[in-house]
Amino acid sequence: MEKNKHYVLGVYDDEDVLLSAIEKVRDSGVKIQEVYSPFPVHGIDDALGYKKTRLPIAAFLFGLLGTSLALIMQVSMLGFDWPMIIGGKDFVALPPFVPVTFELTVLLAALGMVGTFMIVSDLKPYKKPRLMDIRITDDKHVMAIDLAGNTLAKEDIKKIVNATGANEVNDKDFED
Repeated sequence: MEKNKHYVLGVYDDEDVLLSAIEKVRDSGVKIQEVYSPFPVHGIDDALGYKKTRLPIAAFLFGLLGTSLALIMQVSMLGFDWPMIIGGKDFVALPPFVPVTFELTVLLAALGMVGTFMIVSDLKPYKKPRLMDIRITDDKHVMAIDLAGNTLAKEDIKKIVNATGANEVNDKDFED
C-alpha cells in the first residue's frame, strides 16, 4: 500500500523575509512541517517554535557512563585482578587513573551523542532522503507545509504563503 504525501512549498531568496514569513504563516494557523536552508539562519528555531534540545542531557549521561566504566575497569584490574605496586603507590591510586578516565568519558559521550542524534533524527543508511527542492543546496530557502497536517484547503495555504513574500509557491508530491 503506497501512501502519498502532498506538500506546499514556499521558496524564498532572503532569510529575513523567510523569518517574517514563518511568523506570519504560523500566526494564520498553518502548521509548518520544516524549513530547509542552505546555511544556518539565526533565530529560525525560535520562529518555528522548536523546543530546546535535550542532547546535552544525553551527552552528560553517556559521559557519566564512560567515567563509571573507566573507574570500575581500572579499579578491578589494578586493585583485584592483577595488583601491582607501581612507583611505590597503592594498588588503587586515583591520580594515575585520570587520563584513561578522561579519554573514556570523552569517547563514550561523543559516540553516545552521535548515536542519539542519528536515532532521534531518523537517519538510516538505507533511507532515501526527500529533497523538497534542489535549490536548497545552493541559495534558496524552502518552507515545506504538509497538507495532511493542516485543516485549511491547499489554495488557502498557497495564498497565505504567497502573501508572505515568497518568490514561488509550488506543489510537491512524494510516494512512500
